[in-house]
Amino acid sequence: MWQSLRIIEQALDKIEKEPKGIFHTEVPEIYLPPKEDVYNKMEALIYHFKIVMGEVDTPVGEVYHAVEGGNGELGFYLVNDGGRTPYRLHFRRPSFINYQAYADLSKGMLLSDAIINMSSWNVIAGELDA
Repeated sequence: MWQSLRIIEQALDKIEKEPKGIFHTEVPEIYLPPKEDVYNKMEALIYHFKIVMGEVDTPVGEVYHAVEGGNGELGFYLVNDGGRTPYRLHFRRPSFINYQAYADLSKGMLLSDAIINMSSWNVIAGELDA
């Protein structure tokens, strides 16, 4: 515990010494430079353009990451073969997943009840595209 406390104290000392507490890696090709530098320095403009336009090759692999959305889990599945654009990108949209149960939940209901049932889910129609 004492060693962990010492590490935290060292980190806090470094944060206090840095302007605005902002830390970046020493490799400018992988993070966006400050806007002021982009407007005034040519190298910063070049790095900004390369990063935004996809000039950086990404590592080979696949990843799934999910966040909690307003209607449920919003997931992103990305497969990359090492190029500048993903090989496959798939979104797991919560409204699309939830809507699959609609037919079973609507059995035996009147049409007016089915409409109210759908409205209570807060379905986002744009997420229903397959």
